[in-house]
Amino acid sequence: MSTAPTLARYTLRAMEKIAPLRLAEKWDNVGLLLESPVARPEANRVLLTIDLTPSVLEEALHPSTALVISYHPPIFKPLSSITLANSLQTSILKLAAVGVSVYSPHTALDSVRGGINDFLASGLVNIEASVPAGTVHEIERAGEVKFLGGVTKEEDEGGLGRLVELHRETPIEVVVERIKGHLGLNYVDLARPLVPRQVRTIAVCAGSGGSVLASVNADVFFTGEMSHHEVLAAIAAGRYVVLCGHTNTERGYLPVLASKLRALLAEYAQPMSAMTPMSGHDGGAQGLSLTEAERRALRSAKVYVSQTDRHPLERV
Repeated sequence: MSTAPTLARYTLRAMEKIAPLRLAEKWDNVGLLLESPVARPEANRVLLTIDLTPSVLEEALHPSTALVISYHPPIFKPLSSITLANSLQTSILKLAAVGVSVYSPHTALDSVRGGINDFLASGLVNIEASVPAGTVHEIERAGEVKFLGGVTKEEDEGGLGRLVELHRETPIEVVVERIKGHLGLNYVDLARPLVPRQVRTIAVCAGSGGSVLASVNADVFFTGEMSHHEVLAAIAAGRYVVLCGHTNTERGYLPVLASKLRALLAEYAQPMSAMTPMSGHDGGAQGLSLTEAERRALRSAKVYVSQTDRHPLERV
Protein backbone atom coordinates (compact mmCIF):
# COMPACT_ATOMS: atom_id res chain seq x y z
CA MET A 1 0.00 0.00 0.00
CA SER A 2 1.27 3.47 -0.88
CA THR A 3 1.73 5.70 2.17
CA ALA A 4 1.56 8.98 0.24
CA PRO A 5 -2.25 9.33 -0.14
CA THR A 6 -2.79 8.60 3.57
CA LEU A 7 -0.07 11.01 4.62
CA ALA A 8 -1.37 13.76 2.33
CA ARG A 9 -4.98 13.29 3.45
CA TYR A 10 -4.23 13.49 7.17
CA THR A 11 -1.68 16.26 6.77
CA LEU A 12 -4.40 18.36 5.11
CA ARG A 13 -6.70 17.53 8.03
CA ALA A 14 -4.00 18.62 10.46
CA MET A 15 -3.35 21.85 8.56
CA GLU A 16 -7.05 22.70 8.70
CA LYS A 17 -6.88 22.32 12.48
CA ILE A 18 -3.69 24.42 12.74
CA ALA A 19 -4.78 27.17 10.33
CA PRO A 20 -8.42 26.94 9.21
CA LEU A 21 -8.70 28.11 5.60
CA ARG A 22 -11.77 30.21 6.45
CA LEU A 23 -9.35 32.65 8.13
CA ALA A 24 -7.56 33.43 4.84
CA GLU A 25 -8.09 36.78 3.14
CA LYS A 26 -10.73 36.78 0.40
CA TRP A 27 -8.16 37.66 -2.28
CA ASP A 28 -5.87 34.78 -1.33
CA ASN A 29 -5.47 31.39 -3.02
CA VAL A 30 -5.08 28.76 -0.30
CA GLY A 31 -5.59 25.06 0.26
CA LEU A 32 -4.65 22.10 -1.92
CA LEU A 33 -3.31 23.71 -5.10
CA LEU A 34 -1.85 20.63 -6.78
CA GLU A 35 -3.09 17.06 -6.32
CA SER A 36 -0.88 14.64 -8.18
CA PRO A 37 -2.57 11.51 -9.57
CA VAL A 38 0.72 9.59 -9.46
CA ALA A 39 1.33 7.15 -6.59
CA ARG A 40 4.65 7.30 -4.69
CA PRO A 41 4.74 3.99 -2.84
CA GLU A 42 7.54 4.83 -0.40
CA ALA A 43 6.83 8.54 0.16
CA ASN A 44 6.60 9.42 3.86
CA ARG A 45 7.86 13.01 3.99
CA VAL A 46 6.13 16.40 4.20
CA LEU A 47 8.39 19.28 3.16
CA LEU A 48 7.76 22.79 4.56
CA THR A 49 8.95 25.89 2.71
CA ILE A 50 8.11 29.56 2.29
CA ASP A 51 8.54 29.53 -1.49
CA LEU A 52 8.70 26.83 -4.13
CA THR A 53 12.03 27.87 -5.65
CA PRO A 54 14.19 25.76 -8.00
CA SER A 55 16.40 24.70 -5.10
CA VAL A 56 13.40 23.69 -3.01
CA LEU A 57 12.07 21.80 -6.02
CA GLU A 58 15.19 19.61 -5.99
CA GLU A 59 14.47 18.75 -2.35
CA ALA A 60 10.82 18.03 -3.16
CA LEU A 61 11.72 15.67 -6.00
CA HIS A 62 13.37 13.29 -3.52
CA PRO A 63 11.52 9.94 -3.69
CA SER A 64 10.45 10.20 -0.04
CA THR A 65 8.42 13.41 -0.48
CA ALA A 66 4.64 13.07 -0.58
CA LEU A 67 3.53 16.67 -0.01
CA VAL A 68 4.99 20.17 -0.13
CA ILE A 69 3.47 22.79 2.14
CA SER A 70 4.46 26.07 0.52
CA TYR A 71 3.47 29.06 2.65
CA HIS A 72 3.28 31.30 -0.43
CA PRO A 73 0.88 29.84 -3.02
CA PRO A 74 2.85 28.84 -6.13
CA ILE A 75 -0.41 29.14 -8.07
CA PHE A 76 -1.96 32.52 -7.34
CA LYS A 77 -3.50 34.10 -10.41
CA PRO A 78 -5.68 32.10 -12.82
CA LEU A 79 -3.62 30.17 -15.38
CA SER A 80 -4.53 30.16 -19.05
CA SER A 81 -1.85 27.57 -19.75
CA ILE A 82 0.77 25.48 -17.95
CA THR A 83 3.98 25.17 -19.91
CA LEU A 84 7.70 24.63 -19.50
CA ALA A 85 8.36 28.22 -20.57
CA ASN A 86 7.59 29.43 -17.05
CA SER A 87 9.94 28.28 -14.26
CA LEU A 88 7.27 28.09 -11.57
CA GLN A 89 4.91 26.19 -13.86
CA THR A 90 7.77 23.86 -14.71
CA SER A 91 8.13 23.10 -11.00
CA ILE A 92 4.41 22.36 -10.73
CA LEU A 93 4.53 20.04 -13.74
CA LYS A 94 7.56 18.18 -12.43
CA LEU A 95 5.98 17.66 -9.02
CA ALA A 96 2.72 16.43 -10.53
CA ALA A 97 4.62 14.02 -12.78
CA VAL A 98 6.45 12.31 -9.92
CA GLY A 99 3.57 12.20 -7.42
CA VAL A 100 4.09 15.22 -5.14
CA SER A 101 1.12 17.39 -4.17
CA VAL A 102 1.27 21.04 -3.02
CA TYR A 103 -0.71 22.84 -0.30
CA SER A 104 -0.59 26.51 0.74
CA PRO A 105 -1.97 28.04 3.98
CA HIS A 106 -0.67 31.63 3.42
CA THR A 107 -2.84 34.28 5.12
CA ALA A 108 -4.78 31.68 7.14
CA LEU A 109 -1.49 30.93 8.91
CA ASP A 110 -0.87 34.67 9.41
CA SER A 111 -4.25 35.29 11.01
CA VAL A 112 -4.80 32.26 13.24
CA ARG A 113 -4.05 32.41 16.96
CA GLY A 114 -0.61 30.91 17.48
CA GLY A 115 0.25 31.60 13.84
CA ILE A 116 2.88 33.76 12.19
CA ASN A 117 1.72 37.17 13.45
CA ASP A 118 1.55 35.86 17.02
CA PHE A 119 5.01 34.38 16.50
CA LEU A 120 6.30 37.83 15.55
CA ALA A 121 4.56 39.45 18.51
CA SER A 122 6.06 36.87 20.87
CA GLY A 123 9.49 38.31 20.13
CA LEU A 124 8.36 41.60 21.67
CA VAL A 125 6.22 40.58 24.65
CA ASN A 126 5.47 37.50 26.72
CA ILE A 127 2.38 36.10 25.00
CA GLU A 128 2.57 33.06 27.26
CA ALA A 129 4.04 33.38 30.73
CA SER A 130 7.19 31.26 30.64
CA VAL A 131 9.19 33.00 33.38
CA PRO A 132 8.38 33.55 37.08
CA ALA A 133 6.15 36.56 37.75
CA GLY A 134 7.99 39.69 38.73
CA THR A 135 11.36 38.88 37.18
CA VAL A 136 13.21 41.62 35.35
CA HIS A 137 12.73 39.80 32.05
CA GLU A 138 8.96 39.58 32.53
CA ILE A 139 8.60 43.21 33.62
CA GLU A 140 10.59 44.46 30.63
CA ARG A 141 8.53 42.37 28.22
CA ALA A 142 5.13 42.87 29.84
CA GLY A 143 2.41 43.87 27.44
CA GLU A 144 -0.72 42.89 25.58
CA VAL A 145 -1.37 41.63 22.06
CA LYS A 146 -4.54 42.50 20.15
CA PHE A 147 -5.78 42.09 16.61
CA LEU A 148 -5.34 45.23 14.56
CA GLY A 149 -9.12 45.39 14.32
CA GLY A 150 -9.65 45.49 18.08
CA VAL A 151 -9.31 43.65 21.37
CA THR A 152 -8.80 39.91 21.16
CA LYS A 153 -11.59 37.66 22.39
CA GLU A 154 -11.10 34.11 23.57
CA GLU A 155 -13.61 32.70 21.12
CA ASP A 156 -12.01 34.43 18.13
CA GLU A 157 -9.87 32.09 16.04
CA GLY A 158 -7.72 34.81 14.51
CA GLY A 159 -7.58 38.26 13.02
CA LEU A 160 -5.67 40.71 10.89
CA GLY A 161 -2.12 41.54 12.01
CA ARG A 162 -1.32 42.23 15.66
CA LEU A 163 -1.02 45.31 17.82
CA VAL A 164 1.51 44.96 20.63
CA GLU A 165 0.99 47.32 23.57
CA LEU A 166 4.00 47.46 25.88
CA HIS A 167 3.34 48.25 29.54
CA ARG A 168 6.50 50.36 29.73
CA GLU A 169 7.90 52.95 27.37
CA THR A 170 10.84 51.39 25.55
CA PRO A 171 13.63 52.83 23.38
CA ILE A 172 13.35 51.92 19.71
CA GLU A 173 16.86 50.44 19.89
CA VAL A 174 15.65 47.87 22.43
CA VAL A 175 12.66 46.97 20.22
CA VAL A 176 14.95 46.53 17.22
CA GLU A 177 17.31 44.25 19.15
CA ARG A 178 14.37 42.09 20.27
CA ILE A 179 13.22 41.75 16.67
CA LYS A 180 16.68 40.88 15.38
CA GLY A 181 17.24 38.35 18.14
CA HIS A 182 13.87 36.69 17.65
CA LEU A 183 14.26 36.37 13.88
CA GLY A 184 17.97 35.58 13.92
CA LEU A 185 18.89 38.60 11.82
CA ASN A 186 22.08 40.64 11.89
CA TYR A 187 20.49 43.63 10.19
CA VAL A 188 17.10 45.24 9.70
CA ASP A 189 16.10 48.49 8.00
CA LEU A 190 14.99 51.21 10.41
CA ALA A 191 13.27 54.46 9.45
CA ARG A 192 13.10 57.14 12.16
CA PRO A 193 10.67 60.04 12.54
CA LEU A 194 12.00 63.59 12.75
CA VAL A 195 11.44 63.73 16.52
CA PRO A 196 12.81 60.69 18.42
CA ARG A 197 10.64 59.23 21.19
CA GLN A 198 10.07 56.20 23.36
CA VAL A 199 7.60 53.63 22.06
CA ARG A 200 4.64 51.79 23.59
CA THR A 201 2.68 50.42 20.62
CA ILE A 202 3.97 48.25 17.77
CA ALA A 203 1.81 47.26 14.79
CA VAL A 204 2.85 43.86 13.40
CA CYS A 205 2.19 42.34 9.99
CA ALA A 206 4.07 39.44 8.41
CA GLY A 207 5.30 39.82 4.83
CA SER A 208 4.25 42.98 3.01
CA GLY A 209 2.45 45.15 5.54
CA GLY A 210 2.15 48.55 3.88
CA SER A 211 -1.56 48.46 3.06
CA VAL A 212 -2.50 46.63 6.28
CA LEU A 213 -0.62 49.03 8.57
CA ALA A 214 -1.38 52.31 6.78
CA SER A 215 -4.46 53.17 8.85
CA VAL A 216 -3.15 51.84 12.18
CA ASN A 217 -2.24 54.22 14.99
CA ALA A 218 1.01 52.86 16.46
CA ASP A 219 4.46 54.10 17.39
CA VAL A 220 6.20 51.45 15.30
CA PHE A 221 5.35 49.56 12.12
CA PHE A 222 7.05 46.14 12.16
CA THR A 223 6.78 44.17 8.92
CA GLY A 224 8.79 42.56 6.13
CA GLU A 225 8.55 45.20 3.44
CA MET A 226 6.83 48.47 2.53
CA SER A 227 7.08 50.67 -0.52
CA HIS A 228 9.27 53.78 -0.50
CA HIS A 229 6.29 56.11 -0.32
CA GLU A 230 4.58 54.06 2.40
CA VAL A 231 7.71 54.43 4.54
CA LEU A 232 7.84 58.18 3.89
CA ALA A 233 4.19 58.53 4.90
CA ALA A 234 4.78 56.61 8.11
CA ILE A 235 7.77 58.64 9.28
CA ALA A 236 5.99 61.88 8.32
CA ALA A 237 3.25 60.78 10.72
CA GLY A 238 5.84 60.38 13.49
CA ARG A 239 6.25 56.61 13.37
CA TYR A 240 9.25 54.32 13.35
CA VAL A 241 9.36 51.65 10.63
CA VAL A 242 11.25 48.35 11.04
CA LEU A 243 11.59 46.29 7.84
CA CYS A 244 13.13 42.83 8.04
CA GLY A 245 12.76 41.53 4.49
CA HIS A 246 9.52 39.94 3.34
CA THR A 247 10.23 36.26 3.96
CA ASN A 248 12.42 36.92 7.01
CA THR A 249 9.22 37.66 8.94
CA GLU A 250 7.76 34.30 7.91
CA ARG A 251 10.52 31.69 7.74
CA GLY A 252 11.21 31.53 11.47
CA TYR A 253 7.75 30.08 12.01
CA LEU A 254 8.37 26.96 9.92
CA PRO A 255 9.97 24.95 12.78
CA VAL A 256 6.93 25.83 14.93
CA LEU A 257 4.61 24.59 12.19
CA ALA A 258 6.68 21.42 11.79
CA SER A 259 6.34 20.68 15.50
CA LYS A 260 2.55 21.16 15.40
CA LEU A 261 2.22 18.89 12.37
CA ARG A 262 4.35 16.15 13.90
CA ALA A 263 2.23 16.21 17.06
CA LEU A 264 -1.07 15.95 15.19
CA LEU A 265 0.10 13.21 12.84
CA ALA A 266 1.38 11.24 15.85
CA GLU A 267 -2.02 11.74 17.50
CA TYR A 268 -3.85 10.46 14.42
CA ALA A 269 -1.58 7.40 14.38
CA GLN A 270 -2.49 6.36 17.93
CA PRO A 271 -4.72 3.34 18.54
CA MET A 272 -8.21 4.35 19.61
CA SER A 273 -7.59 3.05 23.14
CA ALA A 274 -4.65 5.43 23.61
CA MET A 275 -6.52 8.63 22.72
CA THR A 276 -7.42 11.24 25.31
CA PRO A 277 -11.11 12.20 25.67
CA MET A 278 -10.58 15.54 23.91
CA SER A 279 -8.21 14.36 21.19
CA GLY A 280 -10.92 14.41 18.54
CA HIS A 281 -12.12 17.94 19.23
CA ASP A 282 -11.92 20.28 16.25
CA GLY A 283 -9.85 18.17 13.90
CA GLY A 284 -8.32 15.77 16.39
CA ALA A 285 -8.16 11.99 16.06
CA GLN A 286 -11.24 10.84 17.98
CA GLY A 287 -13.81 9.28 15.69
CA LEU A 288 -11.36 8.63 12.86
CA SER A 289 -11.59 5.16 11.37
CA LEU A 290 -8.05 4.33 10.30
CA THR A 291 -6.82 0.93 9.27
CA GLU A 292 -3.68 -0.39 10.87
CA ALA A 293 -1.87 0.18 7.55
CA GLU A 294 -2.92 3.83 7.62
CA ARG A 295 -1.74 4.21 11.20
CA ARG A 296 1.61 2.69 10.23
CA ALA A 297 1.85 5.18 7.37
CA LEU A 298 1.31 8.07 9.78
CA ARG A 299 3.76 6.67 12.32
CA SER A 300 6.41 6.61 9.61
CA ALA A 301 5.71 10.21 8.57
CA LYS A 302 8.54 12.74 8.62
CA VAL A 303 8.03 16.51 8.59
CA TYR A 304 11.00 18.50 7.31
CA VAL A 305 11.76 22.20 6.99
CA SER A 306 13.49 22.97 3.70
CA GLN A 307 17.26 23.40 3.97
CA THR A 308 17.53 25.50 0.81
CA ASP A 309 14.59 27.90 1.18
CA ARG A 310 15.96 31.33 2.01
CA HIS A 311 15.34 35.04 1.62
CA PRO A 312 16.12 35.92 -2.02
CA LEU A 313 18.07 39.09 -1.19
CA GLU A 314 21.38 39.41 0.62
CA ARG A 315 23.34 42.46 1.70
CA VAL A 316 26.73 42.77 -0.05
